[in-house]
Amino acid sequence: MSKAKAKAKTVLAVIVGLAAAGSVTGARPVASKEFTYDEKTNAEMARRLKIPVYFAVPASARLPLPSSIDTADRLIDFKHPDGKGAQGDVGLRLVIARRAGFGQRLGKSGLVQTGDLLLTFRSEWGGAGAYPNVQMGISHTGVAWVKDGVLHNIDNPLNEEYLGAGNRGDFNSEHYRTLQFLHVIRPRNLTDAERANIVAWAMRLTGSARRVYPKELSFNQDYNAPKYKAGKPIEFVKQLGQIALGQDPPGNVGMFCSEFAWSLLALRDCEPGTSADTFKKTGIPSCVKPIMEPMRATGDYITRRGRSSYSGLAEGPLLVVDSLKLADADRDKLLHTVFIENKNGMSKMSVGHRQVAEAYQSKFEPLEKYYLGVNGKWGPSLQARLISAGFKRGIPQNYSPTSFLINTLLPSNNARRTMDYVATIVFE
Repeated sequence: MSKAKAKAKTVLAVIVGLAAAGSVTGARPVASKEFTYDEKTNAEMARRLKIPVYFAVPASARLPLPSSIDTADRLIDFKHPDGKGAQGDVGLRLVIARRAGFGQRLGKSGLVQTGDLLLTFRSEWGGAGAYPNVQMGISHTGVAWVKDGVLHNIDNPLNEEYLGAGNRGDFNSEHYRTLQFLHVIRPRNLTDAERANIVAWAMRLTGSARRVYPKELSFNQDYNAPKYKAGKPIEFVKQLGQIALGQDPPGNVGMFCSEFAWSLLALRDCEPGTSADTFKKTGIPSCVKPIMEPMRATGDYITRRGRSSYSGLAEGPLLVVDSLKLADADRDKLLHTVFIENKNGMSKMSVGHRQVAEAYQSKFEPLEKYYLGVNGKWGPSLQARLISAGFKRGIPQNYSPTSFLINTLLPSNNARRTMDYVATIVFE
């Protein structure tokens, strides 16, 4: 293996991420109707979040919402202070939510719906170094499902650490009890029938979790080894369906959290009862359809900006900064900060993530050169082109936890855009 290819593979392990290793002051309104902006509240939330601007998203990423939302939780339109003077409107929609009754309130409000992706967001990662910055603070992916008006979660590992007592997915697990922020990302154009199918698959998997996990479905800790292979049948999705249907397929399929979420959503057109026989036959059932094309490490949106341009796994901060439309010198200065190590920031990370971040800090040098060279006055520099080509040769298409948020950073009318940003849950 060439040194360039080996180096690209080393960077991949960091790019695609790893699994997951105060209250707001002011009077609470009886019910919030829409996300509103207030300067004092905005300054307060900026102090609480303490995130770099590239941890937020441009307005173009946002899903259009009803003008009236029925919830007692506060709804805040947060605009990042570092983006207010730029052309881009960069920020977050914040839902300030009490943990008690969370599933009932959010399920009935419609703010979180079946099929939504739940991205664990760690604001303390902001500015800590290249690894956490490129991940945009995202460490884990779950999937939401709503039954009888109550919101639930399903995640891999399919165990009580993530699904809670009895594997019911009631957001009472250790993982969800201890996190502070959740990004909500919605796949586009899900139908009622598709949502009903997702609920049915989720109920089958959570109901059989103790039997199938980890015997038939296990957790893959190697984010460098996605099951997806370009041009190959997605047998692993079929196998997940067989497991959920109790068909006891041979072998074991290991999936990391975002791979499991991608696979579950790929079953959205399959009704478990009527399609069960098709999972017993040779080949992939015709109802199995990818929810989003797995991403390469780098894309071509920055260089082409066409309706079919795509984004890359490592380009989250780059795309956010690009949306600000800064002067070249200001843009490059901000992009450089993505790669600066911050020891104080590192100390706020878990021991496992901190060790990875420190070990791989220097490995991001090629990616910084790509960031700074891809959007030159006369187009991408030769060095940026070579780095991008090396990444594409050495890094397989993938679906990291951050990839779902990165997809929303494409223009709204982009043909490859299949996701929208809904909001960020802030637990009090």
